[in-house]
Amino acid sequence: MSLSPAPGDLSGRLGLTQPLLNAPMAGAAGGRLAAAVSSAGGLGMVGIGSGVATDWLERELALAAAPGKPWGAGLMAWVLEESLEPLRVVLEHHPDLVCVSFGDPGAAASMARDAGSLVAMQVGNAADLQRALEGDIDVVVVRGSEGGGHGRNEVATLPLLQLALDQTEKPVLAAGGIATPRGVAAVLAAGAQAAWIGTRFAACTESISHAKVKQAIAAAGMDDTVYTRAFDVAQQLPWPAEFGGRALRNQFSDRWTDDLEALQREVAASPSITERMGAARRDADVAQAPVYAGQSAGITRGGESAADVVADLAGFRTYLRASASRW
Repeated sequence: MSLSPAPGDLSGRLGLTQPLLNAPMAGAAGGRLAAAVSSAGGLGMVGIGSGVATDWLERELALAAAPGKPWGAGLMAWVLEESLEPLRVVLEHHPDLVCVSFGDPGAAASMARDAGSLVAMQVGNAADLQRALEGDIDVVVVRGSEGGGHGRNEVATLPLLQLALDQTEKPVLAAGGIATPRGVAAVLAAGAQAAWIGTRFAACTESISHAKVKQAIAAAGMDDTVYTRAFDVAQQLPWPAEFGGRALRNQFSDRWTDDLEALQREVAASPSITERMGAARRDADVAQAPVYAGQSAGITRGGESAADVVADLAGFRTYLRASASRW
């Protein structure tokens, strides 16, 4: 007779065989990627951005749920403040985990818990952490400034992870800069219950990112990213100002990252920059459009399936055993 998992045992509660989640990256983490990660023993996550069409969302969620394995979805709190409809659609598909981040989870967290999902929140500083320690959040995702995509640029993963683990008995997941078995071993040894991995999965075959985007990530070095709001300003996206994004440096970011006020004036004066950025995104022009990736791009090969990535990351056990025997 098997024992029930302890209340704080996230992997046991979700039936995972690998302590791995793909980050819910809007524009990269669709249903096919989520299904592949879940089928490989981790927890696949679907990333839901702003302005997504309901038919697209329904299709991707159905794909994620199709294998009959645990899965989850990530949404943006600032988007849900306008309407909870995307969350309602998500909950109709019965996700095991719902992550609501980038603003106060508020009513969205309560709605997801009432539907039977575990609720997670990404945190990027000590104030975020205090909010995540409140009773409506089940899982804390510590996202350091090394991570790709949107988030804060204030604290690195390891200091924030240590702070969270010292302050809560809730399951804590580590995100930001993790892309190899060694990285997974490091955060698990510290006490994280799982690793939340974005960049490496963004470049894998099941990602819905354009092939040119995947190639750019695989070709990047560790020093080739920049934290910037320039892409959001150019597209007139209403991201809260405290959440910029880490992306690969390109011609556009080199021109505008340190001159945001001038960029804002240009955008206000004429729609041309916004129109050009829209075209660059459609064409996957990586010299102009954002390619969101973390510092771990420098240790991401690309061209792998999600199952290959999970199998490789599962090698964390070798490093944990070696460290334990060494000391």
